[in-house]
Amino acid sequence: MTTITTKAATPTEWDDVQRTLTGGGDGASCQCVWPVLRSKDWNATTKEQRVEILRDEITSGPPPGIVAYVDGEAAGWIRIGPRPAQARLGYTRTIVAATQEPLDDGDVWAVSCFSVRRDQRGKGLNAALLAAAVDYARESGARVIEGYPVDTSAVKASSNDLFHGALSTFLTAGFSVVGELRSGRPLVALNVAA
Repeated sequence: MTTITTKAATPTEWDDVQRTLTGGGDGASCQCVWPVLRSKDWNATTKEQRVEILRDEITSGPPPGIVAYVDGEAAGWIRIGPRPAQARLGYTRTIVAATQEPLDDGDVWAVSCFSVRRDQRGKGLNAALLAAAVDYARESGARVIEGYPVDTSAVKASSNDLFHGALSTFLTAGFSVVGELRSGRPLVALNVAA
């Protein structure tokens, strides 16, 4: 039987974060830094700089994500944190138009990226990662969590396009559709205030 566990990404988990991001897809080059940089800043960085940006983010804390393990082996990653700290989100016109929350509200958190190693897909890791992210956000004082998933029943998406997560995963976790970024790309939210 497969055992899935999760841990917040602290400096101790650095090698595990790197393992999850380099197991297939765009994670190796992106380093999950895309959500935290505006387009002009993203375009000015190299892969090596992105590695250092993520390392600095993890080192300075708080943890910007969660690592999932399958039988003790690092297998997946989710980025979760205050939406204002993920600069690209506040400059994405479709998110600005669809959100019901103030853009500068630090109590609004966002799930902006999933990365699962190719050899670990199909084991329910995205659901486990999202559940751990919701718990982490709630414990950290978040009021609302937003996500920007792909509705795979409405549009065909490559595995690289699914870094946003699948709508079905969010709905199963209790999120509700509250807006639309574009066809096949809803904005979902979950109220986690105590």
